[in-house]
Order: sequence, then structure tokens, then C-alpha cells
Amino acid sequence: MLQQFLDRFSLTDFLLKIFQIVAIIILVVGVFKSLGADKYTSGQWVTLIFAGLAQGSIYALIALGYTLVYGILLMINFAHGDIYMAGAFTTVFLANSFAASGFLASSPFLAVLILILFAAGVSMVLNVIVERVAYRPLRGAPRLVPLITAIGASFAIEYSFRGFYGAEFHSYPLIPALNGLNYNIAGFSVPSVQIVVLVAALILMVALYYFIEKTKIGKAMRAVSEDKEVARLMGIDVDKTIMITFAVGGALAGAAGVFNGLFRPQGVFFFMGFIPGIKAFTAAVLGGIGNIPGAMFGGLFLGILEAVGPNLILEGLGIPAVNQLRDAFAFSLLVIILIFRPQGIFGEKLSEKKA
Repeated sequence: MLQQFLDRFSLTDFLLKIFQIVAIIILVVGVFKSLGADKYTSGQWVTLIFAGLAQGSIYALIALGYTLVYGILLMINFAHGDIYMAGAFTTVFLANSFAASGFLASSPFLAVLILILFAAGVSMVLNVIVERVAYRPLRGAPRLVPLITAIGASFAIEYSFRGFYGAEFHSYPLIPALNGLNYNIAGFSVPSVQIVVLVAALILMVALYYFIEKTKIGKAMRAVSEDKEVARLMGIDVDKTIMITFAVGGALAGAAGVFNGLFRPQGVFFFMGFIPGIKAFTAAVLGGIGNIPGAMFGGLFLGILEAVGPNLILEGLGIPAVNQLRDAFAFSLLVIILIFRPQGIFGEKLSEKKA
């Protein structure tokens, strides 16, 4: 009996179990101490949650681009954060033009809709070009080669846009119809811009899910993700399907750029896609890379963790300046979650052949 136990014993698994137990204890202690201190009112917690949902919906839209491409090509498009930047950065000039002409104030709904469509178009076209120029010629190459190419494409996009628009920071104009307006939800006051961003992003996510599950093109995308050669034999144009996948992912990223401009107007510049891109990739991994509902949930979950987690957990542990540790906290908690569930929350364990 002892020998059988020793044969099955793994020091690595034992240390992971110890780490899991310690992590759970630390999180529980932090939460109880923070809630026991009564430093924040219920209204402040609700404000943080809605801010997290709004930011998380932006992460989710970007994460969907990562997970769509991975689901079909089993590669990570590390240029996707810069596709998001391209739509947001190009559209900021149109947005400021609308504000200067008074169109944004007189017809805010139509103006924002045009901005979303314009940003989605810019990012969609650029993503299709990247797929055609950088990825398609390397489709049969070892998986490390497209990965390196994606990093190169990322830098090429960033510094091309720096050359086009300069290195200065820009900002989206405030929308008079939303500026300072709050909605009353269950007795709590929530900024209207957070509600607009969250609802609009959720509509796009639901539309994407319907597109993937119910349309002919969506079924072709799912078939190509399962087996490209069999899909080709069944009459599916694999190259066209992959191009459409990149187009859809790019359009969602462009729309996310406008939503980010509405939610956080400042900070539009050529390098703005790096951190949101990394976080969106984190959200995709958290939900289960290649899983569309997982990417949606992972983005929303990561946004709430960023907004609420530092105040809910770190303050209870006596850590000062918790808001400056927002990024470190989000990535650290990602590591902890993946230790418990390496395939992600909604992910499935892959066979060796597909992994």
C-alpha cells in the first residue's frame, strides 16, 4: 500500500495543492476583512461592478477576435490588439470632426452608430490584409513561424500608424447627451455611458453568437475549425471562410475601440492596443481559448476582477495603493484560476493531436 502511494505521489502536484489552499485562504481573508471594514457603501460597490462590466465588455469584444482565429487556425494573432488600435485611432479624427460640426450633439445616436461602423470597417479591412499578406502564405509552416510573424505584424502596424498620425495622444469628444447623465438601477445611480457601452457590446456578442450558430457562413466556420481538409472536400471554400473569420474579428475589435473612446475618452495613441490586447488574450484564455461564450464570459469576468478585486481583496490584506496594482492583480488571479482549471473556465481538455 505504501509503495503504491509512493508510486502515485508527485511532488509537483503536492506543491500545487498547497499553493491552491494558501491562495484560497488569502482570498477569503482579504474579502472578509474588506467587507468587515465597511469602507465602501453598497452604492460604491455597484458603481465599481458596472464600471467593470463596461470595461469587461470591451475586453470581451477584442477577446472574440483572438478566440475566433485560434478556433480555426490554432494560432494566436498577436497583432489583434493593434487591429483594435487602428479602428479607435482612425475614428478619433472623425469623432472630433462630428463634435466640431455639432452633429455629435444634435444626433448623438446616429453619430455614434456611424463611428462604430467606420471603426469596424477600418479594423476589418486591416485584419483581412494582415491575414492575406502575413498569415496565408505561412499556413502550412510550423506553428512557431506564424506566431513570430504575428509579433512582426504587430510592430509594423504600430509604427505605421505612428507615421500616419504621429506619436501624440488624442481623445474622443464627450457626448453631451451622455455626459453627466445617470440611470437609476435598483436604487443605485449608474453613469449612462457605462450602460450604453455594456448594452451595445452585449448586442454585438449576441449577434456574433447567432451568426456562428445559425447562419450558413457560421456553420462553415465551425466546420473548418473541426477539420479543414474534410470541410474542403464538402465544398467549403476554406480560404474564404478564414478571411471572413478575420473580417468578423477585426470588425468587433474596431467597435470595441469606439466603445473604449466613449467609456475612457483619453489615451488614444499608436501604442494603445498593447495592454488591452494582452488583457483580451488573458480573457480568452480565462474563458477557454477557442470557445466563443468563454471569451465573452472571460472578458466580463476580467473587467469585474479589475474593478472590484483590488478594493475587495487587496485592501483587506493591508496593501496600500491598491488601484495602482490593478493590472498585477488581474494577471496574478488569472494564474491562480488556471492552476485550478488549466483549460479555462469553459474550455475542454484537448487531445494530444489537436493541442
